[in-house]
Amino acid sequence: MRVCLDHIDSIEKHIADIESVVLKLVQPYLPQIELILSLPGIKDIFTAIAILGEIGMDMSVFLSDKHLCSWAGLTPQNNESAGKKKSVRVSRAGVCIKPLLVQCANAVIKSKECPYFKIRYDQIKKRRGHKKAIIAIAHKLLICIYHMLDKNEPFNDELYNTDSKPTPTYAPQITEEMAIRYLENLGYQIPDKRIHD
Repeated sequence: MRVCLDHIDSIEKHIADIESVVLKLVQPYLPQIELILSLPGIKDIFTAIAILGEIGMDMSVFLSDKHLCSWAGLTPQNNESAGKKKSVRVSRAGVCIKPLLVQCANAVIKSKECPYFKIRYDQIKKRRGHKKAIIAIAHKLLICIYHMLDKNEPFNDELYNTDSKPTPTYAPQITEEMAIRYLENLGYQIPDKRIHD
């Protein structure tokens, strides 16, 4: 038992040594790391470092946010032959960044800072299930990261709080003429079509 505990202590010491070296190496990139840390669901500095290490800090290498998401494997495959779609599963690309963003997506749907992601997750989950909903949230997080790094701006939750409010249901106004026409279409005979004041 003592040998096992000593081994665990040794591993933890090596991890701490590596982390201290990493923190020294990323000093020039701290502004970009701070931008990523402003996103809800990403609180650990090493998560932000890993994301930045995967995608880099220069977003001009990607044509658009869609191109970045495709590169990261967070978009459906285009597997089509003879007009038939064989699969719409996400691609196998992004073997390192995709699991990382999925973990961030699982964290952000539990966060109360920005309810937009939780509301969007619930909407997609009802139709497509948990796995596809989490991939969709990871996709949205990566889009946010792209624009934050591209514009050099922190996450602005006000842009998403407006979207998170439930949309009011539209109640069409039905006039008397419309009601009479509807009843006639159903086969009813209306004796007097005049509209009384």
